[in-house]
Amino acid sequence: MMPHPPYFFGYGSLVNTATHDYLDPQPARLRGWRRSWCHTPLRDVAFLTVEPAPQVEIDGLIAAVPNADWQALDAREFAYDRLPADHQVRHALPDHTEISFYAVPTEAQNQGSHRHPILLSYLDVVVQGHLQVFGTAGVDAFFASTAGWDAPILNDRQQPRYPRHQVLSATEQQLVDHHLTQLNAQVLS
Repeated sequence: MMPHPPYFFGYGSLVNTATHDYLDPQPARLRGWRRSWCHTPLRDVAFLTVEPAPQVEIDGLIAAVPNADWQALDAREFAYDRLPADHQVRHALPDHTEISFYAVPTEAQNQGSHRHPILLSYLDVVVQGHLQVFGTAGVDAFFASTAGWDAPILNDRQQPRYPRHQVLSATEQQLVDHHLTQLNAQVLS
């Protein structure tokens, strides 16, 4: 019998399966953490991370890492540490499945700023993935359970800077824009 491969838990762009080709993607929940926007000196812009939050659970996606070959995923998530999460993730796999997630080390987290904004093209990918997996209620939960919305958002839709950007439908764009309006987010042109 072949050993069960390890899985990752994604809570941001990894929820959008158009950004990767990892096998067996399925919804899951991470306990004890919440999403937040942060900037790290290793990247030019703000990205999602997670921070400890004992009473919080967030939706995400797990997927298999064939042959435990983490190299490509570690390279994609180079500004993050890979952390074990076997007993923090609720999922439908056998209990002994190894699951890891990525988080920016606390000491490397900085506030997003005009110099280090959130890319709208990145946010679009995250919201599109949550919409596809969890529906509009999942998008609502994403915005409600994520901290750091005071960081400015750079509207780069016309010339996306995020390397795994996706084309959004008009309805998907309107959904993102609606939530940003509700948050009184500062969107930079």
